Amino acid sequence: MRVGFHQRLSVSHRLRLIAVAIFAIVLMPMLAACDPTPTVAIVAPDHSTLASVKVEIAATNDARELGLMYRKHLDEDAGMLFIFPTADPVQFWMKNTPIPLDLIFADSNGRVIGIVANAEPFSEKNVGGFGPTIYVLEVNGGFGARHNIAVGDELKFSGLNPHTDR
Repeated sequence: MRVGFHQRLSVSHRLRLIAVAIFAIVLMPMLAACDPTPTVAIVAPDHSTLASVKVEIAATNDARELGLMYRKHLDEDAGMLFIFPTADPVQFWMKNTPIPLDLIFADSNGRVIGIVANAEPFSEKNVGGFGPTIYVLEVNGGFGARHNIAVGDELKFSGLNPHTDR
């Protein structure tokens, strides 16, 4: 007589398999919630989240200078967060940047003070200079319009401490 797989396992083995399955089902969402990737949420004055993006951090002079140059693609939910050591008016250009970008400028509180929409690829024209800026979030061109981002919205950070990552 042929015995099926489930009949060959002892009760203790079955219980162990069930415990492992339950543990995996419970643990997987918890691990997903621990994603260490830094993110920036853009929050409206009414506290609704307009969008959230995973970011690379550009907090050194070299990283800020390179930025997203030479990138041919940027995922829709991705961006680069530039963090400056002091609040000064800053300007950007698109030299060697083949994709259009939206640049979202924010003050030391994360409050959006200006937006450059669809900055022209490869342009050497300076854009920005809205006022004392600590953060600039670069995202795909048109991102701001698609998510109704406006001056007065706020950048909220998770997975990084923007005050110590400068």
